[in-house]
Amino acid sequence: MDGKVITGIRSMEEFNYTGKTVLLRVDINSPLDHETKKIVNENRINMSIPTIKYLIEKGAKIAMIAHQGDTLDYHNLIPMNEHAEKLSQKLGVEVKYIDDVCGPAAQEAIKNLKTGEIILLGNLRYLTEEISTFEDVVKLRPSEMLNTYLVRSLAPLVDYYINDAFAAAHRNAPSMVAFQEVLPSAGGMLMMKEIEALTKVMESPDRPAVFVLGGLKISDAFGMMKQVLQNGAADKILACGVTGHIMLMAKGYDLGSKNEKFIKDRSLDVFIKPAKEYLSDYPEKIVVPVDLAFEKDGVRREISIEDLPTDELCMDIGSRTIEIFKEEIAKAGTIFVNGPAGVYENKLFENGTKAIWNAIAEAEGYSVIGGGDTVSAAQRFIDTSNINYVCTAGGAMVRFLSGVKMPLIEAMKNAYNKKF
Repeated sequence: MDGKVITGIRSMEEFNYTGKTVLLRVDINSPLDHETKKIVNENRINMSIPTIKYLIEKGAKIAMIAHQGDTLDYHNLIPMNEHAEKLSQKLGVEVKYIDDVCGPAAQEAIKNLKTGEIILLGNLRYLTEEISTFEDVVKLRPSEMLNTYLVRSLAPLVDYYINDAFAAAHRNAPSMVAFQEVLPSAGGMLMMKEIEALTKVMESPDRPAVFVLGGLKISDAFGMMKQVLQNGAADKILACGVTGHIMLMAKGYDLGSKNEKFIKDRSLDVFIKPAKEYLSDYPEKIVVPVDLAFEKDGVRREISIEDLPTDELCMDIGSRTIEIFKEEIAKAGTIFVNGPAGVYENKLFENGTKAIWNAIAEAEGYSVIGGGDTVSAAQRFIDTSNINYVCTAGGAMVRFLSGVKMPLIEAMKNAYNKKF
């Protein structure tokens, strides 16, 4: 699949990088150990390597910009020297780090780059213009971002802008959407792969297409559900996790006071109404649990939905539901997963999530997964090389599959026909 044809985004292979300076926006925002602040998952760093290697081989001078943490997860807002060390190890080439985003020291470092050299600049989220609260309050169009500190400081120093940060594609930040206004711009290899995989799921899935939607963050599931049901992308939706609970409530089942309090305390009961609509409009497409699991006296127990309510919190799907889901997955031509089936971190409630992942690993259908908790769950139970595509994105992936216009993709499309 040709990413350029499908998305209207220029491919990075179109430019001649010999002796040229490239501003490369990557997303290597990584999970950290809460105590040591050390990186504990290197997936996004690993996925950025092919684009960087390509630019090195083509004789570019590379200035990388990236973020770690934000105002909403301040505990992860740290300098990125360890990221540079990890990149150096994986590339076999030194990636220098300077703890300056775009000030005089960063500018001087870019000017002094030699062919094949790489520098990672300081954490973008040190800049007010790059944090989520700025984006939410000061709503700028890309053309209005040209006077931001980042763009006016770095744009004059580079020849090309390459974006390989699909995981941040939903962010309307200068580092994501403004450089396209003033520089020849293209999508990196990872970005194109992400779009290609998700486009296949949305527009040309092998049939039947099965969506497994679980987890606790059900706003994601319901956003996707509406889109894939309306456009026919999904043939079956396997509802588990809290999504499954909401579907059962929408069908009129009383889950019991503890389960319903859990849902209402988190204001998740607002999804009962749309759940009723989806069940009414697409009754053959939504598969809900037929049994649930809970703990009593330290033992896993299961209850048929016909025997509800229960006085205990239900934290996994039951054995009969697992078998139904496994059959649907085995028959699928395309499988997409967002969210675990239950509280898999607890051994008593790992059965559903574990069984689903093993079924997907063994299935012949084309499989795509994404979202931080989804990927963590998969890595716990299977070798993720058995998944056809592991998306680095969470929020961006959800928005893409929900049919929401993405700031990055719109900016890259607008840059396609620009002349510089």
